[in-house]
Amino acid sequence: MDKERADVLLVRAGLAETREKARRLIMAGLVYQKTERVDKPGVKLPIGHDLSIKGETPRYVSRGGLKLEKALKTFAVDLTDQTVLDVGASTGGFTDCVLQHGARFVYAVDVGYGQLAWKIRQDPRVEVMERTNFRYADVARFDPRPTLAVMDVSFISIVTLMPKLREILRQGESLVSLIKPQFEAGPSRVGKGGIVREANVHTAVLHEVIEGAARVGMRLLNLDFSPIAGGDGNLEFLGHFVSADKEEVHTDTAQIETVVKKAHEQFGRS
Repeated sequence: MDKERADVLLVRAGLAETREKARRLIMAGLVYQKTERVDKPGVKLPIGHDLSIKGETPRYVSRGGLKLEKALKTFAVDLTDQTVLDVGASTGGFTDCVLQHGARFVYAVDVGYGQLAWKIRQDPRVEVMERTNFRYADVARFDPRPTLAVMDVSFISIVTLMPKLREILRQGESLVSLIKPQFEAGPSRVGKGGIVREANVHTAVLHEVIEGAARVGMRLLNLDFSPIAGGDGNLEFLGHFVSADKEEVHTDTAQIETVVKKAHEQFGRS
């Protein structure tokens, strides 16, 4: 089983903004792995084992909410009274986040079944759309029509789902999406354990996603990295797209390389 330093894992989990803050929390005796206290920042712990900070209550029903929260703040997305489409709702972290940030109503769409947290499932502001393959969904089902979309999907490229999003979103309306390189890169560029480690692969994948999105009418406005790594340790990215005319674009290489570099530095990959 792969292992990583405790301070690095704490940052990946979104429980500390920087490794220095993570070290301070650990040295203060506030960090636990299950019921055992973690007492050294440099101790190697198995990747994927949940860490917690003593006395803290999770803000959202899943860690995904923290990823989206960063995007909303960084990209200055206003959710007040928005009707939101959540593609890949899973346990409901994104749905929980948009509701807490002022959304009026949410369509929680997922191909799976029975994953959505009870808190979200019973909320009258949420329409649960389980066992729904969004790629082939009937647009007429979304009434009232969504005014903004968020997306967190696995085992499929987000570009594959963007034509359907373009059908639903009106010109100028936004999509905030998680970008997972391990599901965009293809098997030949994914390393051992399903992890993409190389910065050049991250950069190439982001170019491909941005260009592919533009060709189907979803233009990138802004880009950042997720404050939390995926459960398997993969770095993830956040994209803010807007529904627009289909176009060929030349991606901003400097912007992409800067975001990738910051992500690698933040998560100790440099």
